Amino acid sequence: MTIASHTRSTAERPSPVKGPHKGPHKGQQTKAAIVDTALALASQVGLEGLSIGAIAEMMQMSKSGVFAHFGSREELQISVVREYHERFEREVFVPALKLPRGLPRLRALFDNWMRQTSTEIDSGCIYISGAVEFDDRPGPVRDALVDTVNTWQAAIHRAVQIAMAEGHLKPDTDPAQLAFEIHGLILALHYEARFLRNPQGLQRARQGFDNLLARHQP
Repeated sequence: MTIASHTRSTAERPSPVKGPHKGPHKGQQTKAAIVDTALALASQVGLEGLSIGAIAEMMQMSKSGVFAHFGSREELQISVVREYHERFEREVFVPALKLPRGLPRLRALFDNWMRQTSTEIDSGCIYISGAVEFDDRPGPVRDALVDTVNTWQAAIHRAVQIAMAEGHLKPDTDPAQLAFEIHGLILALHYEARFLRNPQGLQRARQGFDNLLARHQP
């Protein structure tokens, strides 16, 4: 299940079983390898640091060869945003669905999110660095970033609503406010851990989450 499908329905449905299929063509494999390389580079230098020339050099390809797969630097940046979102979904969202509905799943979402953030201390989060780079720059790249972040925030909002429906949170809980504060903890963790190099950042974030839940539990 994807994040988007989770936010559209309260009933989780198993993913459809796909039939046998042939492996991707060489062109698809090459494009995937380019995106993988571009994502690794963007994690270090940001989306604005990407260039067709830099990727071509890293891939030992010609600029025209890289350009043929994307058509523009902007399309390359958007592909990186989408790939980051898909990986984030697999590593943070999907594992949490194995937990029972309600508070256990909400806790798992936050724990997975914290763990993901902690692994990005040395590389950087595309969501956060992208927001800094494109917050005042309208266009397709910003739109792609906003869409993916909104999708994830909607999943957190939905997880809070489900926890309320399960009776794990007070009925007067404001889902939007609680989701906002949870997101704020992650942003604070990233700032503390990556910028200030505070070794207690992870512990502080976890304590903050526990404090939030304590205020809203029956």
